[in-house]
Amino acid sequence: MAGGSEVEVRRELLGLVVAHARTGGSPVRVTTRDQESIGVLLVSPEGEIEEEHAESLDETVAPVPAAAETPRLKPQASRGEGPAVELAAPGETADSFDSIVKGLEGPAPERAAAEASAPAEVAEGEKMPLRRSLRDSQSFLAVQDNIEPARKGWQGMLNNLGLSLAPGAAELAERADEHLVSRIYSGPRTIAVVNQKGGASKTPTAVCLAAVFGRAGGSVLAWDNNETTGSLPWRVERSDHASSALHVLERASHLLSDTARAADINAFVHRQTADKYDALFSDQDIDGEHEITASEVDVLHAVASKYFNVILMDSGNNHRAANWRQMIRHTDQLVVTATTVEDRVEGARLTLQGLAGRDGRTAQLAADAVVIVSQEQPGHEKLAQLHAEKFAPYVREVHVIPFDPALKDGVIHFGALRPATQRAWLAAAASVAKGL
Repeated sequence: MAGGSEVEVRRELLGLVVAHARTGGSPVRVTTRDQESIGVLLVSPEGEIEEEHAESLDETVAPVPAAAETPRLKPQASRGEGPAVELAAPGETADSFDSIVKGLEGPAPERAAAEASAPAEVAEGEKMPLRRSLRDSQSFLAVQDNIEPARKGWQGMLNNLGLSLAPGAAELAERADEHLVSRIYSGPRTIAVVNQKGGASKTPTAVCLAAVFGRAGGSVLAWDNNETTGSLPWRVERSDHASSALHVLERASHLLSDTARAADINAFVHRQTADKYDALFSDQDIDGEHEITASEVDVLHAVASKYFNVILMDSGNNHRAANWRQMIRHTDQLVVTATTVEDRVEGARLTLQGLAGRDGRTAQLAADAVVIVSQEQPGHEKLAQLHAEKFAPYVREVHVIPFDPALKDGVIHFGALRPATQRAWLAAAASVAKGL
């Protein structure tokens, strides 16, 4: 490029710098560079040019090739009054004139984003920005859920041969139910099993639910809250004593005292060795005349609450009896039983209807109830499902228990039930646990 042309280009570039300074309202630093020296000029918005710094190039700096002849302005980081550009002498690789203008107009989008995200320099005398509070920080630990390999199904069979397969959907659902019934509560929880009609499977329901909770590791009591002679003692194991709720009432002051020991309750309840829960009998004296009163229910419940975490109260058929009504006052979760016999289903409906219309608290118990329909005979699957669908719109959950001969007569041992029956009771117990 001829000397005159070079001067004209430099003059035009300086004119652009002045215009840029006027637009920004602040001086612009311009670095000039040739093969011998580097200079720093300060260009004011009024067009005044002041030399701030000049120095010779170090001999170690490689010479600039003489191939390019077009001078250029190179954007640099601003350090003071305004933006800075570099005015290069001929001999450097030059950008096009359009790129020079774009550099004066502002940084490229990528450069702007980088500058916006870069930490600001702290001026002398200023304080460093405060660090983020550790109180608001999240844990640095990675959350990892290590799932135990399958124990059941074809995956479990293969795992017995040395593999390590994950459980299937059915086993995962079963584990979720087991987790629910294994919880230990911060205080006692009371479950009432009710139907104002006899023969509605109240006692088998109380026994099986107690077995599920007991086997899961809880401290569980199945209490026969019958005003006279209940049927719970006929369906569970008996210990080597004949104690009942009346004997607990006689010793209640001691059992509730600070000097009572945890093992003292064992003289009054009947341990179910395999199913790991205890049973409290109603009075079994056929010639007895005592009927449990409301205040005695309060005393018995206080004793039960001291020694047990989960209390299942089996009940009689008289929903007008004082002990029945007082049981409802202590209830946290209502379980209503029915079978596939029509009048038992109607008894369950009337029980729910009566509680729904008594007061706000009992109405809530009825709405949150779990209904359990037990098949009376083999082949009642469709009938049981039909009855279950009738209750579904009015309560929280409904479960169907398949027919099992081990539930018909005699002492109920949970381990003697068919696998499908055990699974159905576990699902029902998990639904009950949700309400506790």
